[in-house]
Amino acid sequence: MAELEGSPQTWPPLGMPTGSVRALLTLIVVAVVVVNLAAGRDDLDVIWVETLLMALAHYFTSRRFVDLPRETRLRLEQEGILEDERHPLFLPKHSIRLLLMGSFIGLASYLYQQNRIWEPRAITLLGMVFAYLLGTMLRSVTRWWARWRRTPPSRFWGDAKALVVLGTVGVVAVCEFTGMRNVLDDRIHKVAMGMLLFYFGSR
Repeated sequence: MAELEGSPQTWPPLGMPTGSVRALLTLIVVAVVVVNLAAGRDDLDVIWVETLLMALAHYFTSRRFVDLPRETRLRLEQEGILEDERHPLFLPKHSIRLLLMGSFIGLASYLYQQNRIWEPRAITLLGMVFAYLLGTMLRSVTRWWARWRRTPPSRFWGDAKALVVLGTVGVVAVCEFTGMRNVLDDRIHKVAMGMLLFYFGSR
């Protein structure tokens, strides 16, 4: 039996384009969190929020990283080296990402109109999600800019970003380890976690 026989590379789940099931699961989790937060329900289990962040992180990083010329990509797909890159759920390219970002932009707009945007639960969740999404958008822009200029991305920017995030998260972690959590304002903890998610998104 071939190693890949019956795997998603030779037969994607449910016969749909690769990534469709992941897209549906991510959209379901987003819908549950967004609807509950918009309705002001306080009984949403924290596991939904944790799952949301993991699902977003996985979905945004599981797509193909390397841009190949069309002829090369088609040849590699025909040879079975690359998966056929039909877009999830048969939708146009980037549709799922736009749906995900639109969901949170819509939620933020709705909560702002309801004067609820600054509620601790809302601002924490939206801050974490937008920090990660901002990182992914920045990654796309810097890669596009590097391709356009035909130069590799700046190592200085990557190193500076890593140092700032490591320093911030490191300080917060030391306070946690030494039982001095109350020394830092709670907002600093949230900013540190937002920076961490931004960094993951930007990588």
